[in-house]
Amino acid sequence: MTGSISNIDLSDDQYTVKQRAVRNSYKVYDSSDREVLSAKQKLFKMKEEFPFTNPEGEEVFSIKAENLMDIAGDYAIIDSKTDKKIAVLKKEFSIFIHKWKIEDSDGNLIASIESRGKLIGLLRGISDVFDLLPHKYKVSNSGGNEIGQIKQSFTLLRDKYKIDIQRDVEGRESIIAAAIAIDALEGN
Repeated sequence: MTGSISNIDLSDDQYTVKQRAVRNSYKVYDSSDREVLSAKQKLFKMKEEFPFTNPEGEEVFSIKAENLMDIAGDYAIIDSKTDKKIAVLKKEFSIFIHKWKIEDSDGNLIASIESRGKLIGLLRGISDVFDLLPHKYKVSNSGGNEIGQIKQSFTLLRDKYKIDIQRDVEGRESIIAAAIAIDALEGN
């Protein structure tokens, strides 16, 4: 299966991502409120790296910057059991909209993730006050059809996101892994 990750079941319809008080440290829960993943950015690394572990503390996958100076924003999703690259998360340059492409290891588009309208992006560019507006992303398949959403809840102390991805989507696990990582990579 394209984009599948060993040693983790990400077959639920909805996940909640909670950022802990420490920046770039996350817990991920399924729709039954069971913890399925946690992640914490490794500090003082030459390349950005986010290892994701299961509740038993075993590393399941990691998100790693492809290059030392990764201006383009390319991040590999690496299966920790097989050490294989299962997908690449690529940041698209845009002034007011956050855009990401998720490609399989052969460079084929799996999905895209795009933030809501330009007006919200413009407001965020004018003042940090508008960063308090909740983030919302649309997830589309390679044909441009919407297959899910990422919605932030309004909180002052920490980020909290709901990720909804349709069950029958090819590359679903890579899409969920990418959706979890985008908050940290965007510095939201």
